[in-house]
Amino acid sequence: MTTFCAPARVEFGAGALDRLGDLVKALGKKKALIVMDAFLASPTVALDKRVGGILSAAGINSAVYSGVASEPTSTNVQDGMEIARKFACDCIIALGGGSSIDTAKAVAVKAANPELALADIPKSPYITRLPLIAVPTTSGTGSEGTKVAVITNLQTGVKENPGHPSMIPDIAILDPDLTVTLPKTLTAFTGMDALAHAMEAYVSNKATALTDLYAYKAMEIIGGSLPKVMENGADKSLRSNMALASYYAGAAFSNASTNLAHAGGRALGAQFHVPHGLSVALLLPFVMEFGLEVAEERYARVAVALRAEPQASRQTLARQAVDIVDAFNEKFGIWAEAKSKFITDLKAFRKAIPEMTGKALAGNGILTNPKVPSESDIKTVFEKLAEKLAD
Repeated sequence: MTTFCAPARVEFGAGALDRLGDLVKALGKKKALIVMDAFLASPTVALDKRVGGILSAAGINSAVYSGVASEPTSTNVQDGMEIARKFACDCIIALGGGSSIDTAKAVAVKAANPELALADIPKSPYITRLPLIAVPTTSGTGSEGTKVAVITNLQTGVKENPGHPSMIPDIAILDPDLTVTLPKTLTAFTGMDALAHAMEAYVSNKATALTDLYAYKAMEIIGGSLPKVMENGADKSLRSNMALASYYAGAAFSNASTNLAHAGGRALGAQFHVPHGLSVALLLPFVMEFGLEVAEERYARVAVALRAEPQASRQTLARQAVDIVDAFNEKFGIWAEAKSKFITDLKAFRKAIPEMTGKALAGNGILTNPKVPSESDIKTVFEKLAEKLAD
């Protein structure tokens, strides 16, 4: 038997954000907490004002929490929960990238269950929460369609990754107009994150016919659209493609799981404050290489989805899948960005490999990797990244 969980409703298309007020009313709610990125609430962007106006026109009152960190923390969740309770909010609206959406998911749960620890969420058979609407402004995390959140526990320093079907937003609003001004670096980071979501879901030990459908289509769209949108970010058709692909990839991995690239990426991000999409993209080629021998047929199909010529042998195509991802990282400035801004001290990076390995082993995605890695295998993946960054 296969189970597939996704949002009950998806609104997709240019201008979809304008329907937000009616959607809140359809949920029977009257007072919303908007959880959003600080940049989006800045005077130069003022998306909080626009969203507040849309809600007000529908008779919905709103409060704003815009203190979400780029890598959300347990403090962000606590702060958001306190605002929700102070203003007696009866629903949550997530507005922004994965950081805001993940924070909003946790706030929606914690506002209804203040004593529930994030680590205990997956153990609970049923969880009540405030109604949740997710409005992504990037195309990569897919969090608007997933049952998971990534939150750094400031007490332990560990990126917790609680997952539960009750954390899936009730409504996802995919409005590509909100992504048109996304900078090139964030387009690259989030686009590669979406690709990793789709790819890891496709090769996961938990992959099903339903997740394959979403994952493969996401890879096809990304393979044709991401290189082009990197060159022309104002193209609304391409932005629309990426918004849809990000959602598809999110729904796929939410049900099939991500694997070692994400387990290692969370550890790398926590250790060196590397943005999530960048950290995953850095590890992805080496994780793929590690799993080629046991998932050759799957990776061959990945290569075809990413526009490789299908006439080549299965072995050749599987190898080409790795080469394509490596080339994307080169073309989109992934390697250069890491070396210049985040992993500037390779000696410190190599010294941290044992600790990052331990954190990766303790996280989600190890047992669903097509080839389950040992501690030594994970160390090797990090060491190969160090070698690449040393070039």
